[in-house]
Formats: sequence, C-alpha cells, structure tokens
Amino acid sequence: MIKNKYNIGAKFSDLITFLSDHSVIIESKIPLNDYIHGIGSLNFAQNNQITFFNNTKYIQSISKTKAKGCFITRNNVKLLPKNCQPIIVDDPYIAYAHSSNFFSINIISNGIINKNTSINSESKLGKNVQIDSFVVLHENTYIADNCIILNNVSIGPNVKIGKKTVIMSNCVISNATIGNNCNIQSGTIIGEKGFGFTPKSKIEIKHVGNVIIGNNVDIGSNCTIDRAAIDSTIIEDNVRIDNLVQIAHNVSIGKNSIIAAQSGIAGSTSIGKNCILGGQVGVSGHLNIGNNVTIAAKSGVTKNISDNKIIAGFPAIDIKLWKKIIINQYKKIK
Repeated sequence: MIKNKYNIGAKFSDLITFLSDHSVIIESKIPLNDYIHGIGSLNFAQNNQITFFNNTKYIQSISKTKAKGCFITRNNVKLLPKNCQPIIVDDPYIAYAHSSNFFSINIISNGIINKNTSINSESKLGKNVQIDSFVVLHENTYIADNCIILNNVSIGPNVKIGKKTVIMSNCVISNATIGNNCNIQSGTIIGEKGFGFTPKSKIEIKHVGNVIIGNNVDIGSNCTIDRAAIDSTIIEDNVRIDNLVQIAHNVSIGKNSIIAAQSGIAGSTSIGKNCILGGQVGVSGHLNIGNNVTIAAKSGVTKNISDNKIIAGFPAIDIKLWKKIIINQYKKIK
C-alpha cells in the first residue's frame, strides 16, 4: 500500500489543501474527515484508496474499481460504479501526479556524515549534508545545504552540487556543476572523458571541458553524460532523463525536455526546449534540433530539425509521411 509521509494515511481535507496549493481545484462529496491511504490503480485500489481515470483504454477497469474515490473529468463521471465517489478535476493525470507526491515518503537529509567516508581537505560542505558509507569526495568539491549523498559515490574533482540535491548509490561525478533540487539515480556517471580521437591515426583528444546541469533535473540510473572536449556539456532546468541514456561531449539539452530510455545523443548536438525523445532514439552529432520537437521511439535523426516538428523512422522524417510510407510497404508485402 502506498502511504503518505506519516505512514498513517491522511484526511481528505489535507489532500484538498495540498492540491489547492498546487492550483488543482477539486469537487467531491467524499467527507473531509475521511482518511485516504494512498493511490492505487483502477484494478487494484483498495476501498480506502483513491485512483484516477484518464485514458479510455481502461474503460472496462473503471466499472470494477473498488477505490473510495477517483480523479475524473465531469463528462466521465457516469462511468464510475456506485461505490466510487467522483473527484472531479480538469486534468486527472495532473491531480494524480501531485497526489503521488503528497502520499510519498519525503527524503530529507539526516545531516549525518558516515565515519566510512573519505573527504579531501580541499572539499567543502554546506549545512545539514548527509553522506553515507564509502563516499569519496575529491579535491575542489562543494556540496551545498541539505544534500544527500548515498553509499559508494565518488564526487570530484571540480564538482559543485546545489542545495537539496540527491545523489543515489554508486554514482561517479567529476568536472561538473549540478543545480538545486536535482535527483541523480544509481549508477550514473557524469563528467568523465567522452569518445574522441582522430579517425585514422587514433590520436586521443583530451577532454578538458565540464558538464553543467541546471535546477530540478532528474537523471535516471546508469546514464552517462560526458564532459565537453572544450567548453561545456549543458543540461538545462527541468529536464527529465530516463535510465540508460548516453549524452556525449558538448551536447546541449534545452529546458523542460524529456529523453526516454536507451536513447543516445552524439557529440556537439543541440536539443531545444520542450523536446521529447522516445525510447531508443539515436541522434547524430553536430545537429541542431529545434524547440518543441517530438521524436518517435527508435528513430534515427541524421539532419537538423526545425521547431515544432514530429518526426519518426530512419532516417527520421515527418511522422505523417513516415506513416504513409509504412502503410504502402505493408500493402506491397500483403
């Protein structure tokens, strides 16, 4: 069962207040003093939990849900069974997302530095920093207030980490600046040497740049973000990067962009703001991808893409044209 940060459930009135603070206004007849014990799916929510309905694919499940209440739009209320009270909202998925934060256990620094750590004399720590077992902080490293560094992490040299950032176990971070409120999940490597050499003679190109990561960035497990050959590899604010993503030297990724698992971006390519890369997307080097671009899963991008495009395939082209080509090929096969 998913429980809130106090592990005892929460009054429905408290959830309403939390959602209101995040600009989510609800309408429901659930009693304000009723306790809600987290969120469940339509199929598996218990009668003391709430759920949400935001996709007609699950229309068969909604009629069977046992949840106490359901985030739902007004025009879909008639789909709910009698045992489930509607919680009417403009966007059920947004309401669900905020509620998941309300009911989750917050990770807060305990301010303890484990005795089994190695902290270089040239490193500096802010207030209330938590550092767990077998962490190594190298020279010229600064960890700001209320950060959490979990087990077996190596940080530095030349690293600055902003406030309330969480670095999970087994990460290696060097030559990087990371902003506030970031979350770096286990096994990710940031700021190591990129893939660079002369093609014929294989002379190594030394990488002397760094990585700059903005605020509120979430990076998944087992990703690699290479330091720049010169200048900086840049990840701007509010970017979300899934697991197993490779970002090469001198890449830049604009604000609010999303990169799904197993994608790879080659060196010196620029990704604009508000872009979405589906799973297993490959992007060639030295390209400019505009703002608000969506790239379908498994696409291979070999040319510059202008703003506001949706592309697919290999080589990636406008998704409408790609669909026509696929349909024609399928007809020929039949």
